[in-house]
Amino acid sequence: MADPTPREILALLWRLAGLAPEPLGRVALTGAEPALPSSFRIGAAAQATVAAATAAVAEVHRRRTGVAQQAHVDMRHAALEFHSEHYLRLTGQEPTDPWDSIAGTYRCGDGRIVRLHTNFPHHRAGVLRLLGCEGTREAVAAALQGWRAFDFEDAAAEAGLCVSALRSFAEWDAHPQGQAVASLPPLRIERIGDAPPTPLPPGAARPLEGL
Repeated sequence: MADPTPREILALLWRLAGLAPEPLGRVALTGAEPALPSSFRIGAAAQATVAAATAAVAEVHRRRTGVAQQAHVDMRHAALEFHSEHYLRLTGQEPTDPWDSIAGTYRCGDGRIVRLHTNFPHHRAGVLRLLGCEGTREAVAAALQGWRAFDFEDAAAEAGLCVSALRSFAEWDAHPQGQAVASLPPLRIERIGDAPPTPLPPGAARPLEGL
């Protein structure tokens, strides 16, 4: 089976949201993979999801004003949105690095790789406590040489930490979590109660103004 195109992904998301297809005819998609270096189709995912949000906002605008707008989403531009933290500025200055100093990927003693997410202080403290080492990348790398990747992932999960062992596509498909999500749709909306629809306030200069 061929991989779905960004247009097909967009149509799927739109259909799962229960929306009429006409607004998608006013959305143009340009560009092609690869948008970012990855084994995943990040460009397609970025373009389809940004386009879905754009089309939804444009449809809100049409319903409030009667004016239908054409939207254009380029894959490279959408991919940059997925990396926006690298390009934003605060009062003209680059923000501080959002990543903790020991966050990232490391090779374990069995040659496999784990990724540590340690941006929250309690996650960082928990990883260092589990490893029994100082808070430097060098110390963490040395300590992980005494672990097998899957064993460390399990131990970290038991401790409430955020660590994942990297897997091949086949390994993920065989993993219980991979199997659990395989049959789920990418989007699901669940009604949690009944209420009358709230009308959209008229006369807005911007699509979501006043909402």
